[in-house]
Amino acid sequence: MPLHLVKLSVGSTSFRDLKEWIDARAKASRTKTKPIRHTHVTRMTPKREAELLDGGSIYWVIKGEITARQKLVAIEPFRDKDGIGRCRLVMETKLIPVSPRPMRAFQGWRYLDAKSAPPDLRGSPQGLADMPEPMRRELRELGLL
Repeated sequence: MPLHLVKLSVGSTSFRDLKEWIDARAKASRTKTKPIRHTHVTRMTPKREAELLDGGSIYWVIKGEITARQKLVAIEPFRDKDGIGRCRLVMETKLIPVSPRPMRAFQGWRYLDAKSAPPDLRGSPQGLADMPEPMRRELRELGLL
């Protein structure tokens, strides 16, 4: 069973905002010699690498809710120019909307087991993934989703 990470998407205001940022970074990094990939650098290296790379994803928290996920492809520990240990989390560029779930702010990242992970919106009723986020959030708060 895969293990996942939960991470705050600092600066993102919505799923669409994060998607546009990822797409812009991918477009800017596109070259003929390098494959397109999306990375996020963290200070700490996850200790449970094998479980994370066995189908795990990073679940992004936007405005207090787990809103999206990206499949993890690789975990690359490295030292920065100052000799400080860092970790590059490599993900697919595809951003997948998930059923929103409240999540308090935290620093760094947290592990998330597969049974606690929110389901993708693709399996939800038709049109739910295309619904504006504020509307989905309000309907969920009213208990209608």
